[in-house]
Amino acid sequence: MSDDGHHILPKATLLKVFGGLIFLTVLTVAVAYVPLGPLAVPVAIGIAATKATLVVLYFMALRYDNPVNALTFTIGIIMVMVFITFTMIDTAFRGDMGNVDRQTMGEIEREQEAAQQQQEQIPSEQLRVAPADYPDDRGADAGAASGDSDS
Repeated sequence: MSDDGHHILPKATLLKVFGGLIFLTVLTVAVAYVPLGPLAVPVAIGIAATKATLVVLYFMALRYDNPVNALTFTIGIIMVMVFITFTMIDTAFRGDMGNVDRQTMGEIEREQEAAQQQQEQIPSEQLRVAPADYPDDRGADAGAASGDSDS
């Protein structure tokens, strides 16, 4: 294959590709408003890949270039697809982890502070549970006076 220089595309072809890119951009915006659930990201990536392919084939003239360049580009795209697939698999199962909480750390800390303040407002008379909590003879001194020592 001889090097004939840069391949010049007809203006009509460039306008058709440009129109296709505009259509795909409008389609991307329209699909964003459709509730597709888990298919939203793959559909958006598919549309973006189609637009990128049009740009590479026509505006970068890869369609008319050396086949080795097309092979290099194709291998690169396949590797990107593999990486994106692994990333999507990873993010799809992150909700299954046991240590995931809907609250942020700041919200949890504020709840703990509020609970601490609420506990501090309880009168000390209501917190007495064990005999040692009482200041009179019913406390720890009464047990020691009766000979309940461990030695």
